[in-house]
Amino acid sequence: MSKSEVTYGLQYLPTSVKLPSLGQGNHVLDKLQYQGIGYVRLQWVDFTNYTRYRVIPVSAFRELLTASRPGVGITKAVFGLIGVSLAPGFSGDGEYLLTPDLSSIRISKYAPGHATLFGWFEEKLVTAGSRTGEDALKVPLCPRGLLRDVVRRGKAAGAEFLVGIETEFILLKSTNPIEAVSDYPWASSRKMLSGSNVAKCLEEIADVLQSGDIELLMYHAEAAPGQYEIVTGPLPPLEAADAVVFTRETILNVAAKYGFHATFAPRVYPDTCGSAAHAHISVHATSQPPANPPPANPNTNRDTTMTPLERSFLQSLLDHFPSITAFTLPTTASYDRVEDGIWSGGTYACWGEENREAIVRLTGAPGSHHFEVRALDGTANPYIALAAILGVGLAGVEKGLELGIKEVQGPAFQLSEEELAERGIVGRLRRTIDSAREAARQDAVVREVLGREFVEKYLSTNEAMEHFMQTATAEGDRIKTVLHY
Repeated sequence: MSKSEVTYGLQYLPTSVKLPSLGQGNHVLDKLQYQGIGYVRLQWVDFTNYTRYRVIPVSAFRELLTASRPGVGITKAVFGLIGVSLAPGFSGDGEYLLTPDLSSIRISKYAPGHATLFGWFEEKLVTAGSRTGEDALKVPLCPRGLLRDVVRRGKAAGAEFLVGIETEFILLKSTNPIEAVSDYPWASSRKMLSGSNVAKCLEEIADVLQSGDIELLMYHAEAAPGQYEIVTGPLPPLEAADAVVFTRETILNVAAKYGFHATFAPRVYPDTCGSAAHAHISVHATSQPPANPPPANPNTNRDTTMTPLERSFLQSLLDHFPSITAFTLPTTASYDRVEDGIWSGGTYACWGEENREAIVRLTGAPGSHHFEVRALDGTANPYIALAAILGVGLAGVEKGLELGIKEVQGPAFQLSEEELAERGIVGRLRRTIDSAREAARQDAVVREVLGREFVEKYLSTNEAMEHFMQTATAEGDRIKTVLHY
């Protein structure tokens, strides 16, 4: 059978995806005002995955862009804020400059008259002992900058990526007590009855996403009470992270309009499915020769239809996955969702073709494979999570690793110790956020990919957030997680 005969589904390549862009400079502002946009929300996502923003009138934003370095001052405490307190290692001294990235601007019909865009955190001034060249103003703690650097590093090694993130969420009509809008099964028509407020809410979410230049592929009812899923098309990593933030903000705001509370909490109900943010990642060779060509993959693994580039990436990703869950599963509730035998991906660092019991599911036809990374949820900052996933996988590309971990069919936890060893499966996820933080601290590749300062500051904030989210009871913890996420 020829390759063309087994190819199925939409085929995406880095050269074929459409990047959102309203234009640059005064041209984009003219377009915004023509469409009745009076305000711009300059956004960022902090270490706790809160989306924060400043609202700027378009007239003031136009003036701001005439500056030699346009931007808004933001306290350097921004990445250590937990409520009204600061995580250890942060202080109230100093300010960053949040500089707008006009390529990220979108019209946001969930907030009529508003557009949203993201920015880069930069140092205000170059000081003695600062970096030199284009990194002179770089802020190592900037999540968007972190992901941008990983993407650049990948291209230098001859690899680029496309990412699409599924968004699972639950619509609640009450948060205390927790009560969902419906209690029907997966994909059930009764969960989206025509003319109901739930159906109207979901359709408005879909309309707003498409008006914001998001490629919406589908939405459907999921398995837990009140649970639904939005599926959007793949984009380069930075743009994909921007898109998922826009998607979540759309869901939150439109749901509130209908009197619902939307939550991305990983585990709302102890006796049914949790909510994840599965990342679909494809790995491609760059069209131009790499600036820093890595050693070639020895190409000795003939047991899969994956390319050598995909195999190098996957081997390193699985080698280091137990060390990056503090970034992809960053809350106590995250570890309530990820268990063996419940289709959440399980706890073993393994892969399998169309295997939903593996942390990484290989899917797609030969020649257009992609990886579904399942140990990721909606409490994770998408820029940080993708930087960690892509960064540790890229380390394998840079070393020319061959894939030595064999495929698993079915749940890995049902294998004996001998069977696990025969397949090369040695890694297992930590079972608490505290032990996940320790694993991140001990992994030299994680520190090298993300930067020592970033890792230490992030983990400090993460630990402080863990304590902030704790209440006196399990039910109190559950309600607080639903309210904050």
